[in-house]
Amino acid sequence: MTKSEIIRIAQQEQVQFLRLQFTDILGQIKNVEIPSPQFSMALDSQFLFDGSSIEGFSRKQELDMILVPDFDSFRVFPWTEDKGENKIASIICDIYYPDGREFEGCPRLTLKKVLEKCRGLGFDYFISSEVEFFLFSKKPDGTPTMSTNDPAGYFDLTPDEIGDAARRNIVKSLETMNYKVGSSHHEVAQGQHEIDFIKVDAVSAADHIASCKYIVRKVAGNFGLHATFMPKPLFNQYGSGLHLHQELSKNGENAFYSQKNELQLSKTALAFIGGQLDHSRGFCAITNPLINSYKRLVRMSEAPTFTTWSQQNISPLLRIPDQRGENTRIELRLPDPTCNPYLAFAVSLQAGLDGIKNSTDPGKPVNKDVYNMSQRERARLKVNRLPKDLNDALGYIKKDKVVQSALGDYIFNHFYSAKQAEWNSYISQIHPWEIERYFTYY
Repeated sequence: MTKSEIIRIAQQEQVQFLRLQFTDILGQIKNVEIPSPQFSMALDSQFLFDGSSIEGFSRKQELDMILVPDFDSFRVFPWTEDKGENKIASIICDIYYPDGREFEGCPRLTLKKVLEKCRGLGFDYFISSEVEFFLFSKKPDGTPTMSTNDPAGYFDLTPDEIGDAARRNIVKSLETMNYKVGSSHHEVAQGQHEIDFIKVDAVSAADHIASCKYIVRKVAGNFGLHATFMPKPLFNQYGSGLHLHQELSKNGENAFYSQKNELQLSKTALAFIGGQLDHSRGFCAITNPLINSYKRLVRMSEAPTFTTWSQQNISPLLRIPDQRGENTRIELRLPDPTCNPYLAFAVSLQAGLDGIKNSTDPGKPVNKDVYNMSQRERARLKVNRLPKDLNDALGYIKKDKVVQSALGDYIFNHFYSAKQAEWNSYISQIHPWEIERYFTYY
């Protein structure tokens, strides 16, 4: 799209406000809202904002930044705000210094830098994603409850279920805004849903996920529901993941496919798998950034707990779907939807590229139950336990220079400091489980 096309569409749609959207290092969507007389100035990248007001960027001094919009990301929301009086559009931005330098704390630009390395090797990186979330009921005053009022399970069809109606309207809103949805369905846990996006380039895929989180919450709220992407909101229920179906192409052809071996996977695919297995513990803090994330990564939860790859095993870290030819892809099942998608894609790709660079051998696919293996057999198969908690994950990322190089020093240091503070706060608290377990017993 061009600036003039955006202005024309905004006028036709009677858009009164434009949200300049971006994400902070921790993955929170941020925005600055511009009224219609200022659209032209904002689209010319002339809008200065105070970067020190954004957590994770700079807190010590005022720091001017410029938002540079990506014209192709322009979308008009299919609803009005403030009792139907205002129509709003959004456009996703990269962050620069006023002198034109790229801001090293911009997650979107960080992903673009890793993609440049990828293209330097002759590859393009594509992703289709599966986004999972929960819908909870609200009290009459709008306060969220922990009740789903939803007895359905995996792929269930339930008549007149408000969650299904909300999900259909979410998909309709996404499609209206030209975010390409492949399918949607009820997930395993009560109140849990999934929306699947079709394959696009990695930056667009991250844009879709970031925007999807806002749209899901907005539409769910219209139905009197509270949407959460929290990985594990309910005990004894499955958690929410963000499965990434990854594909490399070279000269327009799928670089993961080959007819020359039993699995019909190319040397590039096997090395890519090897790199992601090697660095999965290092990038786990990025793909699974919350303390709650690790309540999902437990046995019998359909989430990975070991560094394995397979076509058919239960809950491998990397799964190879049965399709081959142009549909050959590698599914990374580790991330959850609270991650910053730009950073998650950047570190995942960097890990795979490191595998290609070093021709990393992934070993044989593991099709047996890893839990029933002896420690010796796991060692023989090069199977390692994923981090057990956020602190464990922070220890691995601190040692992984490949993952750190994808993030850059600025983002790594700010992310690490924020998450270490989060962990320290958590372990200093007294939690209800401790009171229930110990208070009257000892």
